[in-house]
This record gives sequence, structure tokens and C-alpha cells, in this order.
Amino acid sequence: MDGILSILKPVGPTSHDMVRLVKRLTNAERAGHGGTLDPQASGVLPILLGHATRVSEYLLDVAKVYRATISMGATSSTYDREGEITPAGDAGRISLEAVREALPRFQGFILQRPPMFSAVKRHGQPLYKMARAGKEVERAERTVHVKRIDLLDWSPPLLTLDIECGRGTYIRSIAHELGQALGCGAYLASLERRRVGPFSIEEALTIEQLEEAAREGFLDRLLYPADLLLLHLPAAIVSDADVRAIGQGQYFHSVEFAPTSHTQCRAYDFAGEMVALLTKDKTGEMWKPSKVLLGSRIAETLGPGPDPEGVIDG
Repeated sequence: MDGILSILKPVGPTSHDMVRLVKRLTNAERAGHGGTLDPQASGVLPILLGHATRVSEYLLDVAKVYRATISMGATSSTYDREGEITPAGDAGRISLEAVREALPRFQGFILQRPPMFSAVKRHGQPLYKMARAGKEVERAERTVHVKRIDLLDWSPPLLTLDIECGRGTYIRSIAHELGQALGCGAYLASLERRRVGPFSIEEALTIEQLEEAAREGFLDRLLYPADLLLLHLPAAIVSDADVRAIGQGQYFHSVEFAPTSHTQCRAYDFAGEMVALLTKDKTGEMWKPSKVLLGSRIAETLGPGPDPEGVIDG
């Protein structure tokens, strides 16, 4: 089974729990998720199966949309509801206008310092392990991109935002720093991921729908093709001989109907099946397979690709 399932992860299970569930239901040998969701978060979690795992990194760079509920008037040691909560101010005195005026500073390309309770490593050790041991260390700021923040509701002490952002953005940190900016403290009360690139929450499968589809034998019809993540690249058609060359990892000079002005393209056989992602070499004259996605008829020519399980939080 090759392709992508868009799953609606509930609050509670880890992202790896969901991967294990999908592997059990599909009997897939290889599966991985496309961007970690914390156990206390819910929402869209793409699961890649089979040869689709070879393009998992293309999910890391797509935009993601989160719905964040922020509790104002208190702080948390973990910046979310899992930590030690400490009252910090009167949220009732914060006006809607004050909130609107504070939000723009968290949009665009901004510097963000990872929270201590995060999987970022320092000297090979995750920060959250140091935090649990009562240690706090310096964390370098890094640039993240927040494309937009939409204010949906302000009913003190709860603020609801939709946030569209790029990889590496900590919504918890935005909540914490917003509370600092408003002088009343804040922490992330709940988080729902509503979109990951082309995958929306409206179309995501619940665990119950996933199990029913597996039980009734139509789970394969719910798969998205792997090339859905590569539609920003031009397409080319390759001959049967080139398909065999791709299966053997060989370079070749030309592809039929290939775009001449691009250095990467999607390669399809005459049956319309995507077989590889091709990249031009340094000379610009030869094509080479950089990602091989051959179908079952010649899949035996492939070796195992990298396992995307444990992919960094996007």
C-alpha cells in the first residue's frame, strides 16, 4: 500500500501511536508521519505509507494552520496546560484593542527561542530532559515564519487564534510571549492543527472511520498519491527504458517532454504512474533519480529508503 492517509489525531495518543495504528490496519512495512503533534494537541496528521515515505521531507516545509486557545492571566512552566500554572495578572483588564495591537509583532519572519520543554537538543540531550531535572540552559533564537494570525474570539480569559506558520514554529512560545507583551501572562490551553499543506481537517479521517475502512476493505481507496506533495514541480514522461534505468539508479541524457528550464521534475511512465523525482546533475546535461517511487511491477529493484518516523516537529 503506497500513498498518504490524512488522519484526525485526537487528544491523547502520540504521533507514533497513530503511525503504529495505521501500520497495524494496513499491514504496511514502512510508514511514518509528516510532522509531530504533541499528545495534548489534536488535528491533521498525514501518515505516509510505502514508497510515499521517500518524499516525507516535502511535508516539513509546507505551511500549517493551527487553531490555538490561549488562557490569559497565568503562566505555565511548559507554556501549555501540562505545566505548573501560576497566576500572573488580571486578564479581564485586557481590551480587545490591546490584543489586536499586540498580535502584529508575532507575524512575519520573527526570532523565537525554543521553550525548555521541547525536543530541541543541547549537547546531544533533549531540552525537556534537562527541564525535568530542574536545569535551564541558554537557547539560541532562530528565525521562524508566521504568515498570518487571525483573531477569532476574545472572551476573557480565553483568546482564540488561527495561526498559519512554517516549520519549527512553537505556538506555545507565541502564547507565552503574547502574555508577556500584554502584561498578564498566558499559556496555551489547547491546540488543533487544521491544515498541513494540501491536507485539511474537514477531509481528515477519524480513528473510527479508519478502522471501518480497514474492516470493510476499502482503505486503499482513501489514499492520496505521493505526488500530491510535488505538484509545484513540472512533470515529464519517461520511456520504458528510462524507467528501467531509474530502477537501477542510472543517469540518462534526456526524458521525453521534459521541461528544459528546470533542474527538478516529476517523472511518469506512459501508464501515468509517477516513478521518480528527477534532478539534473551539475553539468545540466544528465538527469538522475533523486527520489525513486516505482510501482509494484518493478519495486523489487529498490532498496529501503529512510524511515521518516520521528520527523521533527513542523
